[in-house]
Amino acid sequence: PRTVPEAIATHAGDHPNAPAIVVADGSTLSYRALHEELEHFGYALRRLGVASGDVIGIALPDGPAMALSFLATSAVAAAAPLNPNYREPEFAFEIDDLDLKAMIVGTGPDEVTAAVAAAKASDIPVLRVTTPRTGDVSIDVMGEPLGPAQPTTVNDPDRVALVLHTSGTTARPKIVPLRHHNLVASARAVGASLALEPGDRGLNVMPLFHIHGLVAGLCSSLVQGATVICTTGFAASAVPRWLSLHEASWYTAVPTMHQALLEQVRREPESLTAIDLRFIRSSSSSLAPTVMAELERTFGCPVVEAYGMTEAAHQMASNPLPPAVRKPGSVGPAAGPDIAIMSAEGDMLGVGDIGEVVIKGPNVMNGYVANPEANAGAFENGWFRTGDQGRLDPDGYLTLTGRLKELINRGGEKISPREVDEVLLEHTAVAQAVTFAVPDGRLGEQVAAAVVLADGADAAERELREHVSLRVAPFKVPRRIVFLDAIPKGPSGKLQRIGLADQLGLAELDAHPRTDAHQPPTTAAEQFIAELWNDVVGRDDIGVHDHFLDVGGDSLGATRLLTRISDEVDVEISMLDFFDSPTVAEQAVLLETLLLESVDRQAAEDPSP
Repeated sequence: PRTVPEAIATHAGDHPNAPAIVVADGSTLSYRALHEELEHFGYALRRLGVASGDVIGIALPDGPAMALSFLATSAVAAAAPLNPNYREPEFAFEIDDLDLKAMIVGTGPDEVTAAVAAAKASDIPVLRVTTPRTGDVSIDVMGEPLGPAQPTTVNDPDRVALVLHTSGTTARPKIVPLRHHNLVASARAVGASLALEPGDRGLNVMPLFHIHGLVAGLCSSLVQGATVICTTGFAASAVPRWLSLHEASWYTAVPTMHQALLEQVRREPESLTAIDLRFIRSSSSSLAPTVMAELERTFGCPVVEAYGMTEAAHQMASNPLPPAVRKPGSVGPAAGPDIAIMSAEGDMLGVGDIGEVVIKGPNVMNGYVANPEANAGAFENGWFRTGDQGRLDPDGYLTLTGRLKELINRGGEKISPREVDEVLLEHTAVAQAVTFAVPDGRLGEQVAAAVVLADGADAAERELREHVSLRVAPFKVPRRIVFLDAIPKGPSGKLQRIGLADQLGLAELDAHPRTDAHQPPTTAAEQFIAELWNDVVGRDDIGVHDHFLDVGGDSLGATRLLTRISDEVDVEISMLDFFDSPTVAEQAVLLETLLLESVDRQAAEDPSP
């Protein structure tokens, strides 16, 4: 098969009743049913006027609807999966920069209101995905037509299937167009390195707007005829149950998720009883050897660390499975494209020499969209410069030693420092700003910023962080902002983001500052929320006015916390509502409101005394 949809169609013919997608807490979709769903969805999109050259945004929470929407949209046009936690200005940027022709959203609680608002403001159609039955994998799409109905799309492996933004050193992210042959090549490479077979069942907890989740978590299994256990996103408390209930043979995740899962099973060791994994895969940021060793002891299976990036449709290198040698600290030999080490001058370096990691192969993109300057710097004699620094050992295993680009890698989320600079500079009190990475034991790197205030201006750190939080997704908000009289510069007079944390001494400072006005919780709801916060962020002194991000919280911690709330009081709080109410006091009010609404609904449904 030359494309992922073609592979699904092949399996539907050869093994029609084999399970393709399993909903973590629901039903199963066979390969024949999956193929029929994708054909139906594709027909609906073409009926609404979606053409093969269109780029269609998808803003859906993780789950089967998101998986099917991506697969069907990419088969008809170019899919652009977007982070559903984006703010409206971020969605507006995506619509403009990617030239989106329509935005696919959900209905009811799955509707991403910021995406809908941005689409309407940009005057592009909104298409809504509906799921007819609770727990079902069947979906439909309806909405405003883009134009006249379109003919059936030719299955062309050279057509762009997926469009993603990748952050870099510039404020404006670069657009990566991945063609069908890029995706299927990378999915095959993942499948080959993991020896995936039809009997394998992979639990995908990675977000489906991320290349890791799309290719390694979803497409690799479908290309091999294996099964994907499609979750609604990572929740450490639910993962052990999912692994055992669905007899998963493997899962793939970023290091922060592995660490959260280890914390969960330490609290509930009995949850390991029915788990029987063949291996665990880790990618998207560096896995500490100690974490790798603990995972292997805990789950009794090998851990395979891989290396990937968006421009390569995810996988570039991977440690092999036993009995081949796995080297902790290394991302393994090439597993997809060819890998070499290049000097700054473009010369190939030898074994053991440190230089820039370069790649070429069928899974590597042809070039960024409408960005000749970036392409001129990214390619050298047919090799793509990754911006990562590393060396190859005599066995061909790659060890990453640093980064040449200023990109911030926060637990697998890539952040452009200049994007955050520009948002800070929009504040009237800020004259200069430079965003940079600070080491973080759990996430690898955190976002920090240094600012110089305008003459006579005054601003507090919290004020600036709140300014940024209204304009970008929570994971991009600086964890620390320091005020300086002047921004340090290198010998050439240019800003040097790399190493700035050490220069400013931030690596040794508390990365989780407290608010000045500490007030302990008083109401039952505040005490309940504060206790959960204490558990999630590892503290015992949370106050009602503390901000979740200030005290060490992050998007992964928020996911864990929302799962705990759902489990303990049977109330669902969305991630958007969570970050719109970032303090204990605000979340307590939100929780009380939702509990009262739940009681009122039950009373309306059952009016008997």
